[in-house]
Amino acid sequence: MKRIPESEELMDEADQTLAYAEADFSASNNLFIELFETLYSGEFDGEALDLGCGPADIPIRFARRYPQARIDALDGAQAMLDLAQTAINTSGLEQRIQLHCQYLPATDLKKQYHALLSNSLLHHLHDPLDLWRTISNSARPGATVLVMDLLRPESPQQVDALVREYASDAPDVLRRDFEASLYAAYTLNEIQAQLAAADLQGLEVSHVSDRHLAVQGRLG
Repeated sequence: MKRIPESEELMDEADQTLAYAEADFSASNNLFIELFETLYSGEFDGEALDLGCGPADIPIRFARRYPQARIDALDGAQAMLDLAQTAINTSGLEQRIQLHCQYLPATDLKKQYHALLSNSLLHHLHDPLDLWRTISNSARPGATVLVMDLLRPESPQQVDALVREYASDAPDVLRRDFEASLYAAYTLNEIQAQLAAADLQGLEVSHVSDRHLAVQGRLG
């Protein structure tokens, strides 16, 4: 099935951001943390960068799982970051999670990170290399990378089936966004080509659920 890019990169409409903040993404977000646990042996106590943090559920889960971690979380939508800050303040993690409103590629980050994280951002980008170049430029040698995203189905019928399975009871805005995101997602082969173009060694892409793929590994 041919990829259909999304018309907008950012989720910055009020009804859209609120719907995402209130939605239950615990299954996929728990999967993300479980993948990192498998990838990174031991307790993570370094600096992590989360790209496309949205309402900050992943940074909050990561900070709770790794109490010594410090996290910089980036998103280009200020409306989403406003909701993220509220969630972080409520969780009491404002000293360990710092939010930044920034577009990719992020070329002026002052740090290099021990872990680079991203969940459900890649398919939104008009140029996927913006993500991979930011990761390459922001990583310490040996940094751990985990990028999870939707996997594009093979047919419109499979898209319809996934929307029925996972978004039949969701608000209209989420159901429409999920459908558009499935059409905009990449295949394993397409992401392998992106990694080669970005000269990122040590990363592997695999199918990790019925609708997700993950790029994971350590950079040399």
